[in-house]
Amino acid sequence: MAPAITLAADAPTLSAANTGFMLICTALVMLMTPGLAFFYGGMVRVKSTLNMLMMSFISLGIVTILWVLYGFSVAFGDDKGSLVGWNSDWVGLSDIGLTELWDGYTIPVFVFLVFQLMFAVLTPALISGALADRVKFTAWALFVALWATVVYFPVAHWVWGAGGWAFELGVIDFAGGTAVHINAGAAALGVILVIGKRIGFKKDPMRPHSLPLVMLGAGLLWFGWFGFNAGSWLGNDDGVGALMFVNTQVATGAAVLGWLAYEKIRHGAFTTLGAASGAVSGLVAITPAGGAVSPLGAIAIGVVAGVLCAMAVGLKYKFGYDDSLDVVGVHLVGGILGSLLIGFFATGKGQSDVAGLFYGGGLDQFWKQCAGVFGVLAYSLVASAVLALLIHKTIGMRVSEDEEVAGIDQAEHAETAYDFSGAGGGAARTPANAPVAPAESKKVDA
Repeated sequence: MAPAITLAADAPTLSAANTGFMLICTALVMLMTPGLAFFYGGMVRVKSTLNMLMMSFISLGIVTILWVLYGFSVAFGDDKGSLVGWNSDWVGLSDIGLTELWDGYTIPVFVFLVFQLMFAVLTPALISGALADRVKFTAWALFVALWATVVYFPVAHWVWGAGGWAFELGVIDFAGGTAVHINAGAAALGVILVIGKRIGFKKDPMRPHSLPLVMLGAGLLWFGWFGFNAGSWLGNDDGVGALMFVNTQVATGAAVLGWLAYEKIRHGAFTTLGAASGAVSGLVAITPAGGAVSPLGAIAIGVVAGVLCAMAVGLKYKFGYDDSLDVVGVHLVGGILGSLLIGFFATGKGQSDVAGLFYGGGLDQFWKQCAGVFGVLAYSLVASAVLALLIHKTIGMRVSEDEEVAGIDQAEHAETAYDFSGAGGGAARTPANAPVAPAESKKVDA
C-alpha cells in the first residue's frame, strides 16, 4: 500500500483521472467478497452452501458500519504509540471535506477510505472458509465485529498507517500480504483450534458440491484482484501500478501451472479444484511483492506459491486441525511466502530502491519482512483464539451436533440452496408407475 506522506514541496491537486481509476478499483475489490462467497460456497457440501455465502456477505454489512464509526480512524488516524491511529474528526466521517485530499496524493480522502473499506470487508470474510459447516451465524457475526475492531483495524495501522511499527521499520506490503492474508490465515488457525473439527472429519466424504461455482468464484477473485493490487498505489502516474497489474497476472498464471504440476505428479490428475486453488495461491503470494519485483520474479513467486501451497493443504490431515476450505494452507502460507520472498527478489526499481538478496541488497530487507510476518501472525493467532474462546464460552460458537449433521443451512437460515423437487421439474412430469433408471435413483451427496 502506498505510504501516506505529505510532500510539502510538491503540493498535490485533485486528479479526475486518478480519482476515477480508484473508484473503479474500489468496485473491483468490492466484487471480490461475493466472488469469495461463490468460491467458498461451491467448495462445501450442499447442506452448507447458503451459510457459506452468508458468512461472506454479512461482512459487507458489519464492517462497513464499523469502518464509518471508528475503523478508518483507528487504522489511518494520527499514530498513537505505533500501535493504533486515532482522529476524532474522522469518527462518523462527518468532518471530511468532499474535495479534501488524502495526504500527498491526488485523490479525495473519501475515495481512499472507501477503497480501504473494501479491504477491511474482505479480510474477515477470508477466515470463514476455515469454519465451514459448524459455526452459529450469530456467533460468527459477533466474531466479525470484534475481530475487525481488535485485530484488523490495528494491524492495518501497523502495516500502512504512518507511524505504525511495521511501516516505520520498512516492511514492504504492497497490498496486503501481512495485513490481509497472513492476518486472516493466522486468525483462521486460532479459531479452529478453539472450536474443533467437523463431525466426520477424515472419515466422511466432504467433497465440493459445485466445481463450476468454485471456478466462477475464482474467476471473480482473479478479476477483482487487479483492483485490489494495482489500485493500492493510489494512482498510476509513475507506472508502478501498471507493474503491479502485470505481475498479478504473471504470478497467478505461474501458480496455476505450479499447483497443477504438483498435483499431477502427486495424485495423477489435473483437477479443476487444483486450478482454482492454484490461482488464489498465486494472487495471495504476489499481493505483498508485486510492486517490488520484476515479471521474472513474479513467475518465480507464483511457481513457488503454487507448489508449496498445494503441499501445505495436506498438513491439516497430518496435524489434525480442521481447516475446512484450506484458508491456512493457501492464505497463511501464500502470504508468508510472498512477503518473505521480497527479501530475495526485490529489484530496487519498482515501488522503492530497496533491493533483495538476488539483486545485491543482502538480507537486510528479508529480516524486516520476517519481523512483519511473524509479528502479525503471532498477534492475530493469539487474539483471534481468545476472541473465539470468549464467544464459545458465552453464547456458544458451534451449532448442535444434530444441526450440523442435518445441515447448517436449514438450521441457521431456514432455507436450502437448491430445490430438487420444485414444480415443473422432471419428476413432476414423470408418471407414477414409470420405472426409475439406476442413475436417477442415486441420492445427491449432501
